[in-house]
Amino acid sequence: MIKCLVTGGAGFIGSHLIERLLEEGYKVIGIDCLTDYYSIEIKRNNLKDFLENRNFKSIEGNLLDLNLEKILMDADYIFHQAAQAGVRASWGQNFGVYEENNVLGTQKLLEACKNLNIKKFVYASSSSVYGDVKSLPMKESDLLKPLSPYGVSKLAGEHLCYLYWKNFDVPTISLRYFSVYGPRQRPDMAFYKFINAILNDKEITIYGDGNQTRDFTFISDVIDANILAMKSNIIGEVFNIGGGSRISVNEVIKILEGIIGKEAKVEYIEKQKGDVEHTYSSIEEAKNMLGYNPKIDIRTGLERMVEYYKVNQKLKGENQ
Repeated sequence: MIKCLVTGGAGFIGSHLIERLLEEGYKVIGIDCLTDYYSIEIKRNNLKDFLENRNFKSIEGNLLDLNLEKILMDADYIFHQAAQAGVRASWGQNFGVYEENNVLGTQKLLEACKNLNIKKFVYASSSSVYGDVKSLPMKESDLLKPLSPYGVSKLAGEHLCYLYWKNFDVPTISLRYFSVYGPRQRPDMAFYKFINAILNDKEITIYGDGNQTRDFTFISDVIDANILAMKSNIIGEVFNIGGGSRISVNEVIKILEGIIGKEAKVEYIEKQKGDVEHTYSSIEEAKNMLGYNPKIDIRTGLERMVEYYKVNQKLKGENQ
C-alpha cells in the first residue's frame, strides 16, 4: 500500500489532506508537535475521526527531535504542511520560532529525504512570499519581496526545496497557497473571527479600511491541488494555488451578513505591519501543468463554513 506522510497533520489544511488521502485508500502518517499557538483541543478534534482508521498513524513530536530517517524509511509521498503560522506574530523575538519551525524543520525533513526513494515532496508555501507586487495578478515569475518575517521563512523553505532537488534529486514541488478558508480554519484567521463575531453579536476588528483585497481559496480546492501535485510527473517547480478571483474584506462581511441574516458590528483600526494591500493569483501555470481548476466560489465556500461553524459551536472561543 502506498504510504504518505503529512506534517502539520492536526492543523487546518493538514487534517483535510489526511482525510482525503485516507478516502482514496492511502496509508497515512500524520506528524504534529501540537504547539499552543491556538487551542490544542481544536487540533486533537481535527484528528479524532481518523484515529480508529487502521491506515492512519499519528505521531506527536517536533520535526527537529524525531528520527525522521526511520519514520520515512518506506514513505512514498511527503506533504510538508507544518509551519509556524501568522504574519503579524512573526516580528521581533518571535522570529526565532519561525526560523526553527519553518526553516530548520524544513531543512531537516529534506535532509532525511535525500537518501531515500521518495516519489514526491510537496511543500506548502504561501502568497506571503510576494509582498506588495507592482501589478496583478501575481505570477510565479514575479520578483519576490516578502513584507513579513513569516513570508521570509516560507520563501526560505521554497529555496531549500529547490536546492535539495538540484543537488540531491529530491523530487520537490512547492505550492503557494492564497488565503485558504473553510471548515476547521484556525481560530486566529479572519473568516473564523468574522463568523464568530456576527453569530454572537460581537465586534469585528478590521485592520485598515477594509478595501484591501484577497484571493480567497476554499480548502477542498487546496487539497485538490496537493493531490494533483502528488500524482503529476512535475518536479522542481513552484505553483500559485488560488481561488481564481479577488474580493475586498468589506465585501466578504456583506456576504456573511446575508448568509447569517445579521448585521456585523465593525471597527476599523490601523493597518498592521506585514499586511499587503492586495493579493490575486495567476493560476495559469497550475491549470496548464497540473490540471488545477478551483471549483468553489466565495459565497458557496462561506455558506459551507458558516454551516460547519453552527454545527460545531463548541469550538467557539477556544483560541483564547
